[in-house]
Amino acid sequence: MKVPLFDLKKQHKAIERELTRVFSNVLLPCNYILGESVLSFENAMVGYLGTKHAIGVSSGTDALLIALMAASIGPGDEVLCPAFTFFATAGVVARVGATPVWVDSNNDDFNLDPEDAARKITARTKAIIPVHLFGQSANMDAVMHLAKEHNLIVIEDVAQSLGATYKQQQLGTIGHIGCFSFYPTKNLGALGDAGMVTTNDDEFAAKLKMLRVHGMESKYYHPVVGGNFRLDAIQAAFLEAKLPYLNSYIERRRENARFYDQSLANLNGYLTLPTELRDNFHTWNQYTIRVRGGFRDDLRAFLSENWIGTEIYYPETLDVQPCFSQYTFGKESLNRAHQLSKEVLSLPIFPELTKEERDAVVEVIQSFFKQAKSKASLEASAVN
Repeated sequence: MKVPLFDLKKQHKAIERELTRVFSNVLLPCNYILGESVLSFENAMVGYLGTKHAIGVSSGTDALLIALMAASIGPGDEVLCPAFTFFATAGVVARVGATPVWVDSNNDDFNLDPEDAARKITARTKAIIPVHLFGQSANMDAVMHLAKEHNLIVIEDVAQSLGATYKQQQLGTIGHIGCFSFYPTKNLGALGDAGMVTTNDDEFAAKLKMLRVHGMESKYYHPVVGGNFRLDAIQAAFLEAKLPYLNSYIERRRENARFYDQSLANLNGYLTLPTELRDNFHTWNQYTIRVRGGFRDDLRAFLSENWIGTEIYYPETLDVQPCFSQYTFGKESLNRAHQLSKEVLSLPIFPELTKEERDAVVEVIQSFFKQAKSKASLEASAVN
């Protein structure tokens, strides 16, 4: 059976009429830039998250960039970033002229290690970006304690974790600024690029709104240099139409995660399964296993041969990317992050995954390790 890593066709087919109606509602009034659709979606997100301000922007990457700009982060400043994450988290730090400082990961949740972050704070450290990776919160108590102690701005990267909570608080509402992505494969995905910035700070909100329209306060008056970071009205309308389905999408992902937990538990000699930590509500944007013993790439190839889609998030840590070669602070202590990049493998977990598809994924994985055990037994017999 062919099982893709994602299947957006299934999701959108189920709500095709609604999306078509939404398209017509935006098409005919011709309000394509900002306007009522964007404001309506922003208000819906304020209600969903319980935040004071939600500002729609052009992508998750631009959400991070505009957050750094609003926080006046620039040349000479240092920003604590996990080395094991998507490129954008550190890429935006470099784009504003600041220096990303690499922080190691935890083994249990893949997220930034607050103790390692604490060791790397200097007089130049101005911000920390905890990434809530794969749908699970970073340790926000520890992050906020560091921020308070060292006067740091906390910019939450919630690109993969909309709807997740930490101690019953929505992610993106705990730090000073929250940054969201609505890339199509996210738990709430647009039909293109889209993002959002949240804050409970009125001053940050005013600055963020200026920055997304070229730093414009009133028409053709620009107190600051911003950029074109606007959320398209059509994407805002699509997202608002899909928002009522988000919790059901999340619950189906959680059901799929529970299935994998039970069905792969017997492989604990080969696999480390992801866990939901006690204080967290995990939304499972990815179900990411760790494959021990050097089997990761062979397992992935075997799954591919059997038409099962997978992905490696992420095969290289950011500190070894060529474009970041000049940023060396923190590179000496990233052992866990480097090990993760050698072992992680993400399995299909999208909401529309059927029982038959889930069974097929598990069957192929079980078959691979059954063959591996047989081969190991034969090799051991040959040696003896």
